[in-house]
Amino acid sequence: MEIFGVDIGGSGIKGAPVDLDRGELAQERHKVLTPRPATPDSVAGGVAEVVGHFDWKGPVGITFPGVVTGGITRSAANVDKSWIDTDARTLLSDRIGQPVTILNDADAAGVAEMTFGAGRGRKGTVIVLTLGTGIGSAVFTDGRLVPNTELGHLELHGHDAEKRASTKAKEDEDLSWGHWAHRVQKYLVHVEMLFSPELFIIGGGVSRKAEKFLPHIEHVRAEMVPAQLQNNAGIVGAAMAAAEA
Repeated sequence: MEIFGVDIGGSGIKGAPVDLDRGELAQERHKVLTPRPATPDSVAGGVAEVVGHFDWKGPVGITFPGVVTGGITRSAANVDKSWIDTDARTLLSDRIGQPVTILNDADAAGVAEMTFGAGRGRKGTVIVLTLGTGIGSAVFTDGRLVPNTELGHLELHGHDAEKRASTKAKEDEDLSWGHWAHRVQKYLVHVEMLFSPELFIIGGGVSRKAEKFLPHIEHVRAEMVPAQLQNNAGIVGAAMAAAEA
């Protein structure tokens, strides 16, 4: 079965039909830049462009980089603040003319990794972290998701952790892989102190380069592995949510 998935990020909006039997993209994904400012109306236009590229008709799953409850977006750390308390499900469904399911972006990526990727069959506490414009998180206990955890906003040295340890922070400050890995290490140690996971799955686009930074991370007891679905996990998880709905 194929369902369409869209992943709204702080820098890009990407989507594709997803083969849900295999947990893979059925076609090469299409991506547009996230507009600036990233208002609900402008982002909805980007989503419509991605879906229209495939002339898709049918249910669409869409991720959002923030808290989502009942189709309403409740936070907006890396998009325009006008998203807060927006009925995103209705807005996006009206714009693309198809039924929409919307959920937190890291939750979508996490569900995909737990079903088809590095977390498949794992019990205990597993935390999926997506490193990108911010830091998204998905927490699982014996395979069950605790939604909307937003652990990227934990305070670390007086700042939101994502302001120090996201991929964007690395790029903005032109940090070496080793320097950035040290920051990620401090963040992981803090999260581990709070949740004692058995496994960290490190996702986002940077997971393609895991060999450049994971070997530099020490003093973390939990197993650490890169996401197997890499930066497609959000698209796959979005499609899974739409299929379930």
